[in-house]
Amino acid sequence: MSEPDELIHQALRLKLMAALYAQRTEGPLEFAHLKALTGATDGNLGSHLAALEKAGYVRIEKDFVGKRPRTRVGVTGAGGRAFRAHVDYLRGIVESAVEG
Repeated sequence: MSEPDELIHQALRLKLMAALYAQRTEGPLEFAHLKALTGATDGNLGSHLAALEKAGYVRIEKDFVGKRPRTRVGVTGAGGRAFRAHVDYLRGIVESAVEG
């Protein structure tokens, strides 16, 4: 069995990566949408996204819509591969439990 990705394994980051991976063909998700999906606070969400960005798993885009700032987040190729590997790890645990 492979090892877990310790960065993704944390509950909020796993939720974030799942949401971003699921929407990867649709484009980046807005910060407010991720906040609503996860129930995280601004600060908590921001710090977890910063950790994922530092690892190269997500890209954060900041721009303006009119005069309002907008932050959008998308999964990178490396992030998608890491997420799929982590999901495979979790599947392995489930399959071992079912077989055992």
